[in-house]
Amino acid sequence: MSTLKRSFYLLTLISVCLLSMQCKNEKKADTNIPVEEMKNPVTITKESFGTTKDSIPVDKYILKNEKGMEISIITYGGIITSWTAPDKNGTYKDIVLGFDSIQKYQLPGVPYFGALIGRFGNRIAKGKFTLDGTQYTLATNDGQNHLHGGVKGFDKVVWNAAETSTDSTASLVLTYLSKDMEEGYPGNLETKVTYTLNNDNQLNVLYEATTDKKTVINLTQHSYFNLSGDFSKPIVGEEITIHADTFLPVDATLIPTGEIKDVANTPFDFRQAKVIGKDINVQDEQLKRGLGYDHCWVLNNQNEGMRLAATAYDPESGRLLEVSTDEPAIQFYTGNFLDGTLPSKQGGTYGHRTGFCLETQHYPDSPNQRDFPSVVLSPGDKYMTKTSFKFSVK
Repeated sequence: MSTLKRSFYLLTLISVCLLSMQCKNEKKADTNIPVEEMKNPVTITKESFGTTKDSIPVDKYILKNEKGMEISIITYGGIITSWTAPDKNGTYKDIVLGFDSIQKYQLPGVPYFGALIGRFGNRIAKGKFTLDGTQYTLATNDGQNHLHGGVKGFDKVVWNAAETSTDSTASLVLTYLSKDMEEGYPGNLETKVTYTLNNDNQLNVLYEATTDKKTVINLTQHSYFNLSGDFSKPIVGEEITIHADTFLPVDATLIPTGEIKDVANTPFDFRQAKVIGKDINVQDEQLKRGLGYDHCWVLNNQNEGMRLAATAYDPESGRLLEVSTDEPAIQFYTGNFLDGTLPSKQGGTYGHRTGFCLETQHYPDSPNQRDFPSVVLSPGDKYMTKTSFKFSVK
């Protein structure tokens, strides 16, 4: 073979080898690209949200998924300050009432916008209950009754925070030690609440607690939703479904009478989707007492654990909210006490019935009602309950 031919042959062989190696590398790279794209981890970031009146620093954590949902949560009260969800055109808007500064959350008379509620969500009659023969006296911050944990409940304390994440979720873990006799409750209560966002536009809320002395507990989340994304617009046109055949009538102070009443042939029948405003102003003694809906529904299938409890739908935007829980009840509240005095994040003020709440929980006043499911937590036992909020469009 001539020198020229041999050189040509070697050059060709080298070119073929190099091309083969390049193809292999490109194939490997091409294989890796989709894997990275598939992960699309949900992110969690942290920033300052100012300080409380007691000069305690407050942090804000922002959870964001691949679809664009963003949930902002502050360590003060574990409050969800904003929460974006898509409409039928794919436009994400904030759909929860709240404020843009820590100072506004500390204004007098501010409702429980977006807060974690404890130790006991809802009302306890006359601020008293008896446990193992000992009577405990709590603050009466709702007329003559105890409401949502007292003067300084879990909604007004600064929680410790930690972050965890996987390829498809991000979690904010909040912990708080409620000391023995804080707000009148017995036992040192170690409390943990974990907010987890996934890529299905679903927020899971896991509540956990242990105690060193027998006590009562009923935790919940108190976000005010307005699915239109327009906080100047009342929520009376939004549709609600509640999977409950019965509800708890209340007395003039909004304490359950002890009766469990069938919803059939009453304004409280939401077994099929119904516009909030359809019956809210009818002549009904229960609606008069609550100034609208402010009642507890006894959920069906209580022995089945996690199941769909309620849905909310805004026909104009197409936003659909599904609330699932393992709790026995849900409090449906229609923002009856909002009166236009509180500043809105969007400018103006929060008017009458511009937000609704779906609070999963045990029954109000359970420590004083023998026939209601128990809310007692004993040493050695663990309180654990879960609720999820999932958004979609229809």
